[in-house]
Amino acid sequence: MRLGEFSELAVSCRERLRVGFQGFRTDDKVSSLSWPPDVVEQFLYDHADHDRFLRDYGEVDLSAVTWDVEIIAVEDFLEMPTGPSGEGCIEEYAEDPDWWVKARNAGVHIGVQQCWQAHGTWKRWPILIDRALLTPAGSGLQVIEGRTRVGVLRVFIVKESSWQHGTWPGSGVPRREPVLRAV
Repeated sequence: MRLGEFSELAVSCRERLRVGFQGFRTDDKVSSLSWPPDVVEQFLYDHADHDRFLRDYGEVDLSAVTWDVEIIAVEDFLEMPTGPSGEGCIEEYAEDPDWWVKARNAGVHIGVQQCWQAHGTWKRWPILIDRALLTPAGSGLQVIEGRTRVGVLRVFIVKESSWQHGTWPGSGVPRREPVLRAV
């Protein structure tokens, strides 16, 4: 299964408010992936019809991707890239992190500023992917969704470099237990 196969369904469900995300995630094709709802929403539902995401992730075999919760040390985010179509956007968000945190204050973003203030981390875990699943293949992780969060983090780490942050990394290898990478 490829990202483009979910484009029409995502648009249709978003436009029909009574259907929304619940209708999308319970669709047979979507549910057959057995992905966590948060990953389905942030990646497929929100972005399956976005040209930039289709260019960057359109060739990924989604049925081969498994997701798990992983705690990642803050240092790992310092040089983590995003897809080619978003080149430079993480750095752009890092230029004015306070503005981006304050701008996230309505709808699903209510509480973003408070999470950064109280916990030094994001409200919602970003979606990462093992670059070995991409074409051309690479190594390490790449930010799919959560580029604003990673940009903000890159600046905020100056305040506290020992933070660790939860994520949803996708890989081609099923994991049995959550992974904690040493700081």
